[in-house]
Amino acid sequence: MASRSETPAGRPGVVAATVVDLARSRPATLGVGRLVCVDGPAGSGKTTLAAAVAAITGAQVVHMDDLMHGWEHATDTTAQLRGLLQPMADSRPGRYEEWDWHQDRVSREVSVPAAPWLVVEGVGSGNPEVAPLVTVLVWVEADDDLRLTRGLERDGVAMREHWLGFMRDEALMFAEHRTRERADVLVDGTGAAAPVLRDLR
Repeated sequence: MASRSETPAGRPGVVAATVVDLARSRPATLGVGRLVCVDGPAGSGKTTLAAAVAAITGAQVVHMDDLMHGWEHATDTTAQLRGLLQPMADSRPGRYEEWDWHQDRVSREVSVPAAPWLVVEGVGSGNPEVAPLVTVLVWVEADDDLRLTRGLERDGVAMREHWLGFMRDEALMFAEHRTRERADVLVDGTGAAAPVLRDLR
């Protein structure tokens, strides 16, 4: 889970522009700033899209991988996400404990300053516990076989059982959170289809 190179979600610059335009059309939700959350299953293509959004807006990108405390607690990030975002809603720096996947421990506490834009990408970033703070929720998806192939290419075949277990856990979490149903933008992580904008507000 440490590496963040994912196949682009379609043409990331074009998709990112769509996401940013939507966010700019809405009031600020994270204090005086706007928060874009890019969620979806592992290996679907979230990281490249998040980087493209950041390139347009100048936003800092926070990766959910850094908030996860190992494979066994990878979907248990609610407290970390709250600790990051709630202070920023009050125009104070947010904080989280960054996980070192190689050392299997917390490596440091990271402070994130309040700013006009923030992008949080990764599994669980669309947690309903912080939904009122999210300006735009993006869902990126791809089929399971492709995602597993990408993941094992990235992390190595020795991580296959970890990946399979995580895929089961994230599916349960997404069903509970109804993340896809609540997303403002649906993105095909293979690039085969244009993003779909939904008016859910």
